[in-house]
Amino acid sequence: MPTEPVTVVLPTYNELENLPHIVPEIAAHGYRLLVVDDNSPDGTGHLADSFARDLSQVAVLHREEKAGLGPAYAAGFDRALADGAQTVIEMDADFSHDPGDLPRLVSAIEEGADVAIGSRYVSGGATPDWPAHRKLISKGGNLYARIMLGIPIRDATAGFRAYRADALRRLPYRSARASGYGFQVELAWRAHQAGMNVTEIPISFHDRTRGTSKMGLPIVAEAMWLVTVWGAGRLLGSNQK
Repeated sequence: MPTEPVTVVLPTYNELENLPHIVPEIAAHGYRLLVVDDNSPDGTGHLADSFARDLSQVAVLHREEKAGLGPAYAAGFDRALADGAQTVIEMDADFSHDPGDLPRLVSAIEEGADVAIGSRYVSGGATPDWPAHRKLISKGGNLYARIMLGIPIRDATAGFRAYRADALRRLPYRSARASGYGFQVELAWRAHQAGMNVTEIPISFHDRTRGTSKMGLPIVAEAMWLVTVWGAGRLLGSNQK
């Protein structure tokens, strides 16, 4: 276990194919791993329990139903902080985020960042599996968020990030309005509003090769609508709490 306790929060829903591969790769770094399972019907939660029985650094948080990424992370953050984590990391279970990049995020926190984002859109970042239209949509969404929210963060939608524990406690993650990936935008914006040191670390983001993506039009629509509401409030002089 590192000197500074690190907990990786891994939300899962029907990730039975990925879990046997991702858990050992995260555990190999010596970090704590908290699997937050939303009652996956494919048995992901049961498999996670078996890992927890065999590996002392693995724990499982079972939720009653699929209720969105934001609430799953909020529950995981509560548990990680209660267990004494000093650095809390978000990542996907489908290998779109490379476990090999975890130490780079941890190092950024150790060097003084409050939030370290694994970014596709700073120099050195990449999305090698994406067609041009998907890159355009994603970059356009991030540009829209930067303009509307007045933030310098180039990849506010990124879901691979680390938080310093005391910074995370200051963020309103429990009351976040977004339940999908807009949750990431919301916390990035709130961190900027709070004057936190937010740094972006270049990563390569890869498409999943196992299982089914949970991304859909309603999740995208929620994020765009909330960014518009928050941005309009900012421009009109409202805090939009």
